[in-house]
Amino acid sequence: MLEALKPQPADKILELMQIFRDDPRADKIDLGVGVYKDATGHTPVMRAVKAAEKRLWEEETTKSYTGLAGEPAYLAAMTGLILGDAVPDGRVAAAATPGGTGALRQALELIRHASPAATVWLSAPTWPNHPSIIDYVGLKRRDYRYFDAATGGVDLAGMLADLDQVAPGDVVLLHGCCHNPTGANPTAPEWAEIAAMLERRGAVPLIDLAYQGFGDGLDADAAATRMIAARLPEVLIAASCSKNFGIYRERTGILLALTPEGGNRATVQGTLAWLNRQNFSFPPDHGARLVTMILTDPGLRAEWEAELEEVRLGMLGLREQLARELRDLSGSDRFGFLAQHRGMFSRLGASPEQVARLREEHGIYIVGDSRLNIAGLNRETVPVLARAIIGAGI
Repeated sequence: MLEALKPQPADKILELMQIFRDDPRADKIDLGVGVYKDATGHTPVMRAVKAAEKRLWEEETTKSYTGLAGEPAYLAAMTGLILGDAVPDGRVAAAATPGGTGALRQALELIRHASPAATVWLSAPTWPNHPSIIDYVGLKRRDYRYFDAATGGVDLAGMLADLDQVAPGDVVLLHGCCHNPTGANPTAPEWAEIAAMLERRGAVPLIDLAYQGFGDGLDADAAATRMIAARLPEVLIAASCSKNFGIYRERTGILLALTPEGGNRATVQGTLAWLNRQNFSFPPDHGARLVTMILTDPGLRAEWEAELEEVRLGMLGLREQLARELRDLSGSDRFGFLAQHRGMFSRLGASPEQVARLREEHGIYIVGDSRLNIAGLNRETVPVLARAIIGAGI
């Protein structure tokens, strides 16, 4: 049996990580992998997480299974963090998942069961795992225009023109904030236009909210999601705790499925639990308990929010420093978009040849489509990157 297996396509980001590890240069810089790092190049455990883990170790009395959909306290705390008071509780079905990727997988499984003929529309570009999972579960997909390489911003006119072709019941995958891989995000008025188009076309939004708190703040980063949730009758939201709580390896996520007022919430909730049972039975709970403790304890929450704000402002400062260094070196403001982008990522607009020059001549590793991880920089390496960008002819 096993000899019939064929090699699967390599994940380009993981492949790049291995090339970086094999590079013997001491001054190499990794801006490829999508993980937050502090100024020392370390991904720290957040202070509130450490405190919650200590408390959990002292108080936890069992490692027995949690519920199929996860602990109600976790689901309630995360629903509050994501949606605030944008929608009544009676519209929300929820399930804990193994990370944000698990939430996306469960959302796509739900779509396949509810409407197998639906097409899933993706931004061009998007996170490479989006189309990969869509193809794996057997759904159709199409792209909509999103990124304007000339300006480094959102091609709103192209996006709306493409979304005007969406059929009723089709699913439109949106990045709730901090778009991956471009870093370019719609403004609040642009989000309103997008929501109006989705409403007019009868589309179902699937919002990937992987970076809440990394862009403009916890509430600002959730504003578009909340507006869409309040406006449209059916919305799916896949959220991750990996980044904003720094618990990558705990695989902590959630899927929210919003139903119309007076709709079939109980059936949807039962289906989410059933899907969990088919794929992994009970969701992981350690990270979920830490998140619940932090979000429901005023002291821990204040500590977490303060540290998350430090992270956000640190990345924003690096963006502004890089844009400033590039303006000084190039004599132009053509890289000004870097200061306008939000989150960990920006797309430079470099060719594959220029990306290769950065790696081969300067030891700077970014993804082949020229996505770079701002969080992989520090104040000392920003000037190094700026000189390399200009030296590579970007």
